[in-house]
Amino acid sequence: MCELLGMSANVPTDLCFSFTGLLQRGGGTGPHRDGWGVVLYEGRGIRAFRDWAPSVSSEIAQLVSRLPLKSCIAISHIREANVGAVSLENTHPFVRELFGRNWTFAHNGQLADSHELALGDFVPVGSTDSERAFCWLLARIRERFSDSATIEADEPAYWQQLHRWCNELSPRGVANFLFSDGRYLFAYCATKLSWITRRAPFGEARLSDADLTVNFGEHTTDSDIVTVIATNPLTTNEAWQAMSAGEFIVFDKGEVVFSLS
Repeated sequence: MCELLGMSANVPTDLCFSFTGLLQRGGGTGPHRDGWGVVLYEGRGIRAFRDWAPSVSSEIAQLVSRLPLKSCIAISHIREANVGAVSLENTHPFVRELFGRNWTFAHNGQLADSHELALGDFVPVGSTDSERAFCWLLARIRERFSDSATIEADEPAYWQQLHRWCNELSPRGVANFLFSDGRYLFAYCATKLSWITRRAPFGEARLSDADLTVNFGEHTTDSDIVTVIATNPLTTNEAWQAMSAGEFIVFDKGEVVFSLS
């Protein structure tokens, strides 16, 4: 299985602390040696970094962990390959354009018979079940909604439909997803996802996979709100909230704005 990491914040925030903990699990404290990736949104654009090498020994990962690149939405992934070769094209997160926005998708799990999914005009670059699921989801969105204005006219109905589509994929196996359209961060849990929201008064956080402790009070203001989502909690001294099976959450600027179980 793979591991996921996501962030939603109300002010541009760097992912260095959480990413440092995650990359240790990519061949160090965990078995996820088959590539890693991270996508950070900056306005309507994205910064994307990927490598098929283990994150714990990847020089690119080490560089990213030190770069204070700030974003309000970020998605990261470390891979333990099940379907598809260990290669750059099979490395998450995957990115596609739809309705003039960059969509990003990462998956933890395995989906049976993904070749049966109707993909419409979206063609996978690699050979993973995860990318096929992403293409399938985008095809469903394009079929159902004509443009961004149609989506924005009734976002709760749109979010309910996203939840139903995730529920359609879930019976095929293990389907834990993080994805985004650059406006919101979506999280769907089939088996395992946890999240934590940090806000004032900020305290100290200690990573479970690296000898690193940060006092967020020294790096934030009283108005900052930052939510981190991960397959497994990244810190040892904070109370993370576990999502339930079939739960779907929409995060906006660090806050939960919609949730369905």
